[in-house]
Amino acid sequence: MALHLLKLCVGVASITDLEDWISMSMTMRRRSGQAEEQIHTTRMVPKRVEELLDGGSLYWVIKGQVSCRQVLRDIRPFTDNSGIGRCQLVLTPELIPIVPRPCRAFQGWRYLADHEKPADITAGEAAIVDMPDDMRRELAQLGLI
Repeated sequence: MALHLLKLCVGVASITDLEDWISMSMTMRRRSGQAEEQIHTTRMVPKRVEELLDGGSLYWVIKGQVSCRQVLRDIRPFTDNSGIGRCQLVLTPELIPIVPRPCRAFQGWRYLADHEKPADITAGEAAIVDMPDDMRRELAQLGLI
C-alpha cells in the first residue's frame, strides 16, 4: 500500500505560484544541461522509501491547507558540499489539485497513510479547479467544498 509525504510549501501563496516556480526551475535545469526532472531537496531522508515509491505522492500545504500533490518518482540521499546529509525528492512536474483540507504548520515533513490522503479533484469538478485559490480556500474553510 502506498505511503505519502505531507510538507509545507514555504514562500508560495497559491497553486499557481508553485506551478510558476516549477516551470522556472525546469527551464533553468534545461538551460544548464541537467536532467529535466523536478527535485525538492530536504534535510532528512525518509526511512520508509519502498512504501513511498510504491505509488506515493508529496502533498503540499499552501497557506494552511493541503492543496495539491505531486507523484514521487525517486528518493536520492546525498551529502552536500558542506558534508551535510540531504535528500532529493524527485517529483513529477505536474501538480494534481486535491479537495482542500486545513492543516496546521509543522516542521519538516510528515507521513500520510493512503487511507488518510485527501481526494483528488476529478474532471467532473472542473469548476473547483478553475476557481482562484483564495476562493477555493475560503469555500473549504466554510465546509462548502
